[in-house]
Amino acid sequence: MKIGIIVQTRMGSTRLPGKVMIKADENNVMLDYSINQLTNCKNHDVIVIATTTLSRDDSIVEFCKNKQVEFFRGDENDVLGRHYLCAKKLSLTHIVRIPSDKPLIDPQIVDSIIKFFISNKLDYAANFGVTKENGFQKLISTYPSGTEVEIFTFDALEYAWKNSKTEDEREHVTPYIYFNPDKFKIKILNLKQNQSHLRWSLDHPSDVLFIREIIKKIHDRPILMQNIINLLEKNPNLIKINQLDS
Repeated sequence: MKIGIIVQTRMGSTRLPGKVMIKADENNVMLDYSINQLTNCKNHDVIVIATTTLSRDDSIVEFCKNKQVEFFRGDENDVLGRHYLCAKKLSLTHIVRIPSDKPLIDPQIVDSIIKFFISNKLDYAANFGVTKENGFQKLISTYPSGTEVEIFTFDALEYAWKNSKTEDEREHVTPYIYFNPDKFKIKILNLKQNQSHLRWSLDHPSDVLFIREIIKKIHDRPILMQNIINLLEKNPNLIKINQLDS
């Protein structure tokens, strides 16, 4: 068994270009936090940054080289292919997928989902579900936005890679899996108390301000979901920083 955490990363974000290289504090960019948080996961063998072959993503590759972090380059639009070829190159048996808009991803949540996945011998597990409304995907979760985790087997990834035909399936990596529950053994984890009204994902300029405040006010490392919930309960006005963009 070889578990790899693939962090999907690029500079060409539509809503917030170059967001992974935005300063999170005086010494670290947002991608530093993604990596540092995930390094605290106990149940993984390798962390790899999966970026594109475009020249604008050369800065991400240089970052990885300087930090001695594993990286892989693949197609910008066929993100499914990028994950598959990356996993194949590294001989991964299990893949944890973390988009880079989650600089405060909770390593304890990642570990709990990996443990749940392995013990139940699943093909796919996540802490969110997805439905379609008017042709668009809609995420359904009891977890705060910014804590989403997916894990799947290499066999499931390979099957999806071979059979996915639509642009949506190729761009979003896992739709073929979770929209075909008859072909895969799938389970979704939920929190006992719904926290989906909270959000610390990195999508808008106001999210940068919000995440910086969290980093500034919480001194524990890694920063866990419960740390952030406790902070927001004591300082409810902080939620307003990025509330309008949610």
